[in-house]
Amino acid sequence: MSITPDEARKVAHLARIAVAPEALPKLAEQLNGILHFMEQLNEVDIEGVEPMTGVTPMRLKRRSDEVTAGGMPEKILANAPDAREGFFAVPKVVE
Repeated sequence: MSITPDEARKVAHLARIAVAPEALPKLAEQLNGILHFMEQLNEVDIEGVEPMTGVTPMRLKRRSDEVTAGGMPEKILANAPDAREGFFAVPKVVE
């Protein structure tokens, strides 16, 4: 598959990229290079290779899933711009 300068113009328009008419052949050539590289990747045998999220094996840190009451209302309310009687105070919205 090859991209023509006309198709490159359409791609640039869809991507909302301003491309000068004299730069369209170069853009088409670059897009063709990308497509050629993708075709090369499709030829790689990946049978039996597990998908990975990174190049180094790692596991996410896990914690036990326990329901708690929090036990730190003072620390939580310390972040509030206005707190009264152990609750967040907010301005009245409806009159």
